[in-house]
Amino acid sequence: MATLAPGCEIDGFRVVEHVHTGGTAMLYRVEPPSPTGFPVILKVPRIGPGEDAVNVICHEVEQLMLGVLGGPHVPRLVASGDLVRQPYLAMEYVEGRRLDAWLGGAPLSVPEIVRLTVALATAVHHLHGQQFVHLDLKPANVICRDSGEAVLVDLGLGYHACYPDLLAEDFRKPVGSAPYMAPEQVVGVRCDPRSDIFAIGVVLYQLATGRLPFGGAGSRAALRQRLYREPLPPRLIRPELPQWLQEIILRCLEVDADRRYASAAQLAFELGNAEQVAVTARGRRSRPQGSWRRFKRWLRAAGWEPSPCPKLGEQAVKAPIVMVALATRHDDAAQATALCQAVRRLAAAGTDYRIAVISVIPPFPVLGTSRADESGGGEQLRHQLIMRHWARDLELPAERITFHVLEGNDAADMLLRYARANPVDQIVIGAPPMAGSPEMGVGLRPAPGTVAARVILEAPCTVTVVRSPRIAGSRHD
Repeated sequence: MATLAPGCEIDGFRVVEHVHTGGTAMLYRVEPPSPTGFPVILKVPRIGPGEDAVNVICHEVEQLMLGVLGGPHVPRLVASGDLVRQPYLAMEYVEGRRLDAWLGGAPLSVPEIVRLTVALATAVHHLHGQQFVHLDLKPANVICRDSGEAVLVDLGLGYHACYPDLLAEDFRKPVGSAPYMAPEQVVGVRCDPRSDIFAIGVVLYQLATGRLPFGGAGSRAALRQRLYREPLPPRLIRPELPQWLQEIILRCLEVDADRRYASAAQLAFELGNAEQVAVTARGRRSRPQGSWRRFKRWLRAAGWEPSPCPKLGEQAVKAPIVMVALATRHDDAAQATALCQAVRRLAAAGTDYRIAVISVIPPFPVLGTSRADESGGGEQLRHQLIMRHWARDLELPAERITFHVLEGNDAADMLLRYARANPVDQIVIGAPPMAGSPEMGVGLRPAPGTVAARVILEAPCTVTVVRSPRIAGSRHD
């Protein structure tokens, strides 16, 4: 298929320059027939003699997905061309750097790895929330805006829970980029959002070590090895990497999707709270996979069945991040007990619930005092111990709960900032004092100006208000 020359027009879109030739399409910078407020690119599928039939299907899928998906993590669709006369997609040209631009400098510093991967996981979580699985995540398909947001492009291999899967219907072979393909994709499963988490794990491995965990071979035999072969532990390649980062990487790369992170939001949260990552044998692994262990895994792989795909629409509900606002500065045993009981009920609803316990204390002077227990560090430790003591009755494993002491004079503002900065799905908070007079015909309502009342009004997510028996059983507070 010949490239379009600068100056030629398609439906009023004037070609400025040829930008890139990919495996399924060619990209051109164009001037649109009417202003859009952002630069536009034309994507023309490679169709004709010698071209792969998958190109047409990828074009159809991407056209549909760009019209269905929204938000800052996908390009905006401008127009599309008739498949018979001249197929094309006119879309936003996302200005920024592709993630693969960083690979030339890999391995990267740990803060840079975290920054880039949190942005990627956040973008993936937003698409999963719209019931879409990308299934072709790789550095070349991720563009990082100057604002720090990640945009995911090349959606043509994806799966949407509400639409027929054209690729699954027409092709019986694995479709995707071989180095990033999850084990379940190798055997033809295309509906699992945790396949994208596996791909993020491959990207993490690359950024941390400068290598691909499974090499670049794409034969069926090489892909089948993914069902039993373990990657070399990242710290064996780069010993200075922290154990918590190896723990996260290898958890993403688990063969069984049930052993990976339940959602991309939980992965982003874990990366952002590295000091509390529960390090298991994965993070401490210091030797390559032995021949006997590989043989046992090979035997299991012979009859391996992938985990069932979770329902995309329910995934965020089943794997939420729950923020618990615990007032450790106030000794209110009844309220603390009521909060514990409410959180225990939530945690029992599913094994994928992630709990973040938050307390806010006033900031301490930088220089502190001569006494350790009156320093900022001493206060942090004291409130950490209070939270951990409170959480004992929850009986949650370490990987499902974290504790955070925030310093600030405005407790409500600190809680709201945390909820906005992290992918928090639900806030659990104690009930505020009540105002009003039932005798005058005015119902009880949260007293204005309290921390809880402000969180209830301004929270970016669901808020569950917990009343202690003492509060619930009284008419006045």
